Amino acid sequence: MSLLNILRYPDPRLHKVAKPVTVFDERLKKLAADMAETMYDAPGVGLAATQIDVHEQLIVIDTSDTHDALQVFINPEIVWASEERQVYDEGCLSVPGIYDGVERPSRVKVRALDLEGKPFEIEADGLLAVCIQHEMDHLKGKVFVEYLSPLKRNRIKTKLLKEERELNRDKNKAAAAR
Repeated sequence: MSLLNILRYPDPRLHKVAKPVTVFDERLKKLAADMAETMYDAPGVGLAATQIDVHEQLIVIDTSDTHDALQVFINPEIVWASEERQVYDEGCLSVPGIYDGVERPSRVKVRALDLEGKPFEIEADGLLAVCIQHEMDHLKGKVFVEYLSPLKRNRIKTKLLKEERELNRDKNKAAAAR
């Protein structure tokens, strides 16, 4: 297994819409395993293939404290969502260090395929429901900051671009010193 590079907002590749998975093979299993390893290392509770610049409908999620409840969703679709909504403070591996409240349905029923291509359904609430909806947004090319006001979104974009410039400047200084 290997760690993968996570795209950072506002990278335009985060806005690409993922295509359905049609081939269930060893490449897909390795991709899911590498995504899980990357998610755990980050550390996070969910990762969509879009975030690692693979535009296929694949997400991995583990909301357990012990990192032993990995769930893989391929071609997921929400088949039911509660009218009841909740605001949850969300963060994202592609938007490091930023957390803000997003309102979503509090419960969802999701239909997806597993790594063998077998269909399953799951009903989720709480953190799992939020995480599924958040990761499915990535597959549609949407990042959670798009639920925030334009002012907040622009502040976040400016902050992350500044951090990236500083990081690149430090890398260049280190390379020049060698």
